[in-house]
Amino acid sequence: MDTLTASAASGIRARIESLQMLANNLANQATAGFKADREAYNLYSAYPTSWAAAPALPVIERQWTDFSQGTLADTGNPTDVAISGPGFFVVQGPAGPLYTRNGNFRVGAGGEWRTEEGFPVLDAGGQPVRVDPSRPFEVSRTGEILQEGIVVARLKLVAFDRPEALRKRRGVYFEAVSAGQKPKPARGAEVHQGKLEGANLNPAEAAVRLVTVMRQFEMLQRALRIGSEMDRRAVDEVARLR
Repeated sequence: MDTLTASAASGIRARIESLQMLANNLANQATAGFKADREAYNLYSAYPTSWAAAPALPVIERQWTDFSQGTLADTGNPTDVAISGPGFFVVQGPAGPLYTRNGNFRVGAGGEWRTEEGFPVLDAGGQPVRVDPSRPFEVSRTGEILQEGIVVARLKLVAFDRPEALRKRRGVYFEAVSAGQKPKPARGAEVHQGKLEGANLNPAEAAVRLVTVMRQFEMLQRALRIGSEMDRRAVDEVARLR
């Protein structure tokens, strides 16, 4: 494979990955607590040899999650809670604890707090949060849940030294994949009742980026066709000389 074709094919693959990532970001622009993904590009040597210059091919080295703060929006729903500052809510997933910034919770008939997907929300002691569903409740800035002035539970709020090492699961959930990734109490985080944190995504910027990547994809397709045509002509010329 010639250098032009190899470079174009590698670039197309990288742009396909970018398109998938951008499409997922745009699809979740209205999802509470969603953290946008971004890509980091790099080059790699396709044919490392000592006798020839190897072409440097573009690839997406890794995707990373932007954990910057999203805008808090009023909902008026007492079971909606949002975090300002670093930190995550903790919920019990199918295979262990999951961490999320999406505080769009529900109170079941038995008073248990659950996510939209049905995962139990955990308190500071690691147990499911429960309240008396027949009585109103308030949530303090520190995550305490009070009914008639009495603290009945406290939301578990944790943070990580390296949140970028968390693995995204199910859109708005993250999991610790390393044994060294130990959650610690979130310092400086505040809980806001009746609010939700919006996705930290600028839809206009993402749309412009999507159009740019699509145009790059089209140019690389054109380059790939040119490379294929050059190869075909070279083969025809060799056959004619024989």
